[in-house]
Order: sequence, then C-alpha cells, then structure tokens
Amino acid sequence: MRKRKNQFFRAVCAVLCASIFLSVPLQKAAAVTSDSIKEKEAQIDQAEKEKEALKNSLSDIQGIKKELEAQRTNLKNYVMELDKNLTIIEERITDLLQRITVKEAEITEAEAQLEAAIEREESQKISMMIHVRMTYERGDPQLMDMLAGASSFGDFLNKADFVEKVMAYDKQIWQDYIRTREYVELCKRQLELEKEILDETKAGVELEQQNLEELIAQKTQDIVKYETDISTKEQAIQEYEEEIQAQEEMIAALEAAIEEEKQRILASSGVVLTYDGGVFKFPMATYTRITSPYGDRIHPTLGINQFHNGVDFAAPTGTAIYAAYDGIVVAADYSSTMGNYVMIDHGGGLYTIYMHASALYVSKDDVVARGTTIAAVGSTGRTTGPHLHFSVRLNGSYVSPWNYLSQ
Repeated sequence: MRKRKNQFFRAVCAVLCASIFLSVPLQKAAAVTSDSIKEKEAQIDQAEKEKEALKNSLSDIQGIKKELEAQRTNLKNYVMELDKNLTIIEERITDLLQRITVKEAEITEAEAQLEAAIEREESQKISMMIHVRMTYERGDPQLMDMLAGASSFGDFLNKADFVEKVMAYDKQIWQDYIRTREYVELCKRQLELEKEILDETKAGVELEQQNLEELIAQKTQDIVKYETDISTKEQAIQEYEEEIQAQEEMIAALEAAIEEEKQRILASSGVVLTYDGGVFKFPMATYTRITSPYGDRIHPTLGINQFHNGVDFAAPTGTAIYAAYDGIVVAADYSSTMGNYVMIDHGGGLYTIYMHASALYVSKDDVVARGTTIAAVGSTGRTTGPHLHFSVRLNGSYVSPWNYLSQ
C-alpha cells in the first residue's frame, strides 16, 4: 500500500513540477496558438509581396532616356520633361530612405519575437525532459492501480478525473511544443526576409542615386551641346534671352500682385511686414565654392556677355537650403529656367529667390523664420550642375546678395 502511495505522489509531483516549468515562459510571452501561427504566416506573405514590389518600383533609366530622345530638339520641353523625371527619382529616394527606417524598426521587433520564441521553445523542452524523466522513474504508470489505494486524496481529487487530466496534460505539452517549434521557424523566416528587404532597399537607394546622377550628367551634356553647337547657338541665345525675359516678367508680376495685396491689408488693418535690417543667414548648410558671382559675366556656354542676377553656390544634391531671413513664401513653384524655386517676401520691398532646387519643403503663403529649411539643392531648370542660385531683389530690381550676407 505504501509503495502505491509513493508511486501516486511521484505521479502527482511529475505533473505539478512539469506544469511549473512549462509556466515559466508564459510569463514572458503570450502562448503560441493556431492564430499566432496564421498571423505570422500572413506577415511572411506580406513581406514576400513587399520584396517583389520593391524590384518593380525602381526607375527604368534606359526607358527614361529613350523617351527623352524625342524632346532634344526643343530644349525647353526637354529640360521640363527631364526635370519631371528627376523629381520622381528624388521622391523615390526619399520614400526608400523612409522605408529603411521603418524596416530597421521591424527587424528589431522580429529579432525580439524570435528571441522570445526560442526561449519558450527551450523552456518547453526542459519541462518535457523533466516530465519524461519522472515518468520513466516511476515506471509503467498503471495509474488506475495507484489511485485505487490513494483514498487520502479523495477529498481534493477525483481519481478518474486525475487520470484524464494527466493524459490530457501529456498531449497538451506535446502540442504546445510542436506549435512553438513551428512558430520559431516562421520567426526565423520572417527575420530573414526582412533583412533581405532591408538590403535590397539600401541597394535601391544606391541605384536611384546613380540614376539621378546619370540623368543630371546627361542633361548637362545635352544643354552644353545645344548651346555650343554652331548650328543651334544663335537659336539657343535667342531662346535663353527670351526665357530670362519671361522669368523677369513673372517675378515682377508676383511682386506687383504682392504689393497690391499689402496695400489692401494696410488700408484695412494698418499691419504690414517690414524688413528690420538684420543680417541674412547664409542660405545653405554647406557649399563647396562660388561658381558664378553676382554681376556682369560671360555666359559659360553661350559665350555672351550677360548680367548674372544672383550668386551661384555649388553644393551636392540634397544639401539643405535655408530661408535667409524671416518672411512669407510668395511662390514655391517650377519654371523651365529657374527649375524648382522659392521666393520669399521679407517686407519693405525686399525679396529673396532660391533656384534649381531638387525638392521644395514649403508652399505659397507659408510663414518662415530665418534659418528654416525651405528646399534642397538640385539641378532643375536650365542649369548644368547641382547648385543654388541665390538672388535678392529690392524695390523691383536685383541687388548684390553680399549687401545682406556676412561673408
């Protein structure tokens, strides 16, 4: 009788001890269920689709060049069409960089899920080993015989119910372990996929950067060829002068409309924006050199004497462009000569203009403070390389930016 009771106590201990060990990982992670596995499979499927979509989203640089071929006889149309493609590629690069940030966070989360799943698997394996060892040590369990002499436990446990629970428990811990193993493998696959997507996204950024540089180089080459070719030079000079004239008229019209609006506001409220005479902030985060100063110059490709209405600061594409002083954005737009440009009203008839940007970060009517990032350096418009053309106008005429900048 005593032997049977000992066997019974050991059986109970086996179940209770294994249960305790099995419960340890449950404190650190939610139980792995069929739904957990389905959710992880869905995440893997989504990652597979994301990986495939990434391959198809990159620019077809050769296709773009082929489409631009037909535009080369009309420089204005050619520049405008090429700039559209530059803008698209810039947007793709920005999107890819944002994806990299998101993907790195997803990888961190996937690594944490895998670590928790592996920890759960190891804990379940230990609990199963303990359970198996205890079962082996007590021999063939013959639970019905052991329970027959276990009358002292009749108050807290129904014998038949205990046998059923032991059998159900054995089945449960095995099923839990199998599900956990499957979940671990799915976590590994997801992590592997996420890292592959991250690597391909980074490679995509590099490829799009190369595409951007290739298009800019092609644009430079074609503009120089068009402006220096003997057969088209006279036409190129005429087109350039017409475009500059159109640019002047557009800016003058903007100023006239703004001054008219100011007079209306002043008449109704007595409040008007006024420049207080402060020193401008240098309009770029970094620059390499001045490629063209303010004033008269010989045009670098057309070879004609021309008044250069601003200062050209060379800088890499994407370099931040700052608002030189407090003011209101009166234009943030595109033209075939200026490319993407921003024009800011500082009051008192004073305006600054920022040309050839790759991206604009402000819109018309935005109020900006001195040093606000308003755009990024680029090569849009009639230009042969990435730079900022910075102009200052006072009372309807261009003036030297150096009157307001500290050198």
